[in-house]
This record gives sequence, C-alpha cells and structure tokens, in this order.
Amino acid sequence: MSNKKNEDIEMRPGDGPSGDFGGEKDPFLGAGPRHRRPEPQASAYFDKLDHNPGASILAYCLSSISMTVVNKYVVSGSSWNLNFFYLAVQSVVCTLAILLSRQAGILKNLAPFDSTKAKKWFPISLLLVGMIYTGAKALQFLSVPVYTIFKNLTIIVIAYGEVLWFGGSVTPLTLLSFGLMVLSSVVAAWADIQAAIDGAHSAEASAALATLNAGYAWMGMNVVCTSLYVLGMRKVIKKMNFKDYDTMFYNNLLTIPVLIVCSLLVEDWSSENLARNFPEETRNKLMIGMVYSGLGAIFISYCSAWCIRVTSSTTYSMVGTLNKLPIAISGLIFFDAPITFGSVTAILVGFVSGLVFAWAKVRQKAQETGILPTSNKPTMSASAQSSRDAANS
Repeated sequence: MSNKKNEDIEMRPGDGPSGDFGGEKDPFLGAGPRHRRPEPQASAYFDKLDHNPGASILAYCLSSISMTVVNKYVVSGSSWNLNFFYLAVQSVVCTLAILLSRQAGILKNLAPFDSTKAKKWFPISLLLVGMIYTGAKALQFLSVPVYTIFKNLTIIVIAYGEVLWFGGSVTPLTLLSFGLMVLSSVVAAWADIQAAIDGAHSAEASAALATLNAGYAWMGMNVVCTSLYVLGMRKVIKKMNFKDYDTMFYNNLLTIPVLIVCSLLVEDWSSENLARNFPEETRNKLMIGMVYSGLGAIFISYCSAWCIRVTSSTTYSMVGTLNKLPIAISGLIFFDAPITFGSVTAILVGFVSGLVFAWAKVRQKAQETGILPTSNKPTMSASAQSSRDAANS
C-alpha cells in the first residue's frame, strides 16, 4: 500500500477571493459602504455537509452496505452463471463514470492514460480479476454474514505477508484479534452446517452441504487472491505515483478486456441460458442492480476519501471495522439467512475481533511514530485506503 500522504486539500470558507471586487481597495470618491454578497443558501448547506464528519461516515457505511447487498442480490439467482459478464459490466460502468466525471470537471486530479504505467499495473489488475471473481462465487454460495466473517481471515494472511515482505510486526494484541477471527469463522461454519442439515432429508442435506463446501472452497481462494492483490498493490503503487481515482481507473479499464474474453470463452451465451439468468419477472431489477454495482465502486471510493479527509485514517479504519456488523445484519434481513445462536455468536465474535485488531493497529502506530492515536493526520492516500477497504469488505 502507498505510504504517501493524503493529497486531498480541504477547502475552507474564505480561502478564495473575498468580496465583490476580488480584493481590490475601495474607490477614493463616490463609494458607499461595501457589503459582502450573501452566499447562496444551497451552497452554504453543501459546504457545511462536505465538512460534516457524521455525514461522511454515514455515507461510507451506506455505500458499503448497499454494494454488498446488491452484489448478493444479483448473484443469488438459482440459475445464475454469468459472473464474468457481471464483473465486466461493473468495470465498464465504473470506467465510463470516471471518464464522464473527468470530462465534466468533477475529477480534476485524474491523470491521462499512460500505456507504460498500464503495462506495469496489468499484473495487479489480473490479481484483481481473481479477487472479484472468487468473491462473487463465494457470495453466490454463502450467506452474507458467513461471507463477511470469513473475509476477516484475509486480514491475517495480509498481516503475515507484510511481516515476510515488508518487515512488519505482529503484536500480542494483534495475535489475540487473529485468534478471535479464526474462532468466529469456525463458529460461523459450524452454525451454517447445522442449519443446513437440521430437519432436512438426506438428499437435501447432501445438496446443502455440497453448496456450502463449494462456497468455502471459493472463499479460501478469495482469501489468497485478495491477499496477493493487496500485497502486490502495496509493492507496485509506490512506484506509480497514483493519486485518488487513478488506481480505480486503471483497475477497471485494464480488467474490461480480460473479463469480456473470459465471459465469451467460459460462459454460456445461448438464448436459453440468458433467459434463465435474466428471468422476465426480475430482468429489469437485475440490470439496474448491475449498473448500480458499477457506480457503487465510485461511491465507496469517494466516501472513503471524504471520510478520511474530514475525520482521520484512524477513524476511517474503526468505521470500516464497525461497518461489518450492519453488513452481516443486512444479510439476515434481506436474504433470509438462518438466525441461530451460532450465527449470532459468530457475528458478535467477528465484530469484537475487528475492534481488537483496529485498536491493536492504532496502538502499534502510536508506539512506532510517537503520535497520539487520535491524530487527524492521514498516513496513506485515500485511494490506497479505499482499495484496502474494498478488499476487506
């Protein structure tokens, strides 16, 4: 991950030219008292909202939860088998949204496309393809709470990868959080298996266990792919000098041809299969969900940068940890995931493990840098922070 400082500049009221004359002195004769032109009410409201920490945290949480729920909705159809196509649509929508935003002047710090940088970044994009595809497959077979809990295991692999490749360290408090993460995953798997076999006939139980086993296998591959992607990006991003949205732009643009080719080669494009994947009664909702998922990546990245800018990287990390609880609960609400003592216990233990891990990192950073944990100074760019969040959410 990039260790460069966050390059977002916080604009405060009064930073621009003041008054109606751009700072000129009053004329010597015939000038009455000069009055400041009243600021438009809407502009003042949005400026206040832009500097509101609570609004940024709420927006970040809602964007993250909605993205997970929409992804689960799209891939949860009983006949769904077009994951490469779905991910290609995500990348196309996200890339077009970024280009249109730059054309409209909304994204002013997006650098022009550089083929040399694209060649260096392409291996990272391939790792991203592996990460998002295995994540979509795991989410297809597992419930949202179980998927969220098992995603915590990625943190353990990344932490020890940083120890091996970047000279990181693991504190006793961090080890405690790792133990809680493993425990929550074991409890979640046990609760999932018990819910699948309780009260079911042998054939139904066997089919349910086969589905869970497939989900756990895809989840294991996702943990490996996600860890390689995050660690590889940390190694390469320092050399690329990427600013906010550059990482997202290159990731989505470079994955489009890979995902389209994979979809054409691997997936069934017959009219019968398309009809099964897009049944008439839900076709429009699925298409809207696919488009939103592409825009959702923009929303998460923007809200991540916004949250870091008006709060701190420490607050952002803690919010990301706390956000896993409502994500897990959303799966219980929207997708009828089994609510049992084991599933609730697994969610709570996973939530506590995330809190312990976040606090361990705060203490470790405070000891290493000699700054207070409440410092408002970000330690990495918003693009790197949002990429790490996307990998671990």
